[in-house]
Amino acid sequence: MGEFNLLVTCPRNREESARLELEDALREMGDESPEIWTVGVRGLLLARTSLDPFEVVSRVREMALRNPFSLVNLRRVIPVERVVRADPEEIADAVEALASKIGEGESYRVTVEKRHTTLGRMDVIRAAAARVPRRVDLENPDWVVLVEIVGPVAGVSVLRPGDVVSIEKLRG
Repeated sequence: MGEFNLLVTCPRNREESARLELEDALREMGDESPEIWTVGVRGLLLARTSLDPFEVVSRVREMALRNPFSLVNLRRVIPVERVVRADPEEIADAVEALASKIGEGESYRVTVEKRHTTLGRMDVIRAAAARVPRRVDLENPDWVVLVEIVGPVAGVSVLRPGDVVSIEKLRG
């Protein structure tokens, strides 16, 4: 697993179709050589694009709204800002480096998604939250500290709740 800046979910056993669909979308956006790979987890792809991953999410949202069935194999597209070893301290260091995005008076929550790891969700949440000196709001946060653990690595992002696109939700 190399450095990735997008995590993409798709229907199980549709990884190859989703990979081709994502590759076409990224090329259409201007990335001449995106890298997309499977990781042995059904329904999951990792990608490295030369484009800003937040801009990719925005443009995927626009594509899906314009033509809801143009992206039939993609479910969620998630921007990833840092990739570290799946270790609570390394994750916490990455969170601390990104937490300056959360302004004083703003709230956050930590969300952890785990795949192929025995790492404890609460261990990661506690380590990450200890590095963010802001108010926690589990119901309606201004920001989400997102930790996506895939085996030995973790993708970490600090994003607004709308910075992840769920294509299925857009279709209604």
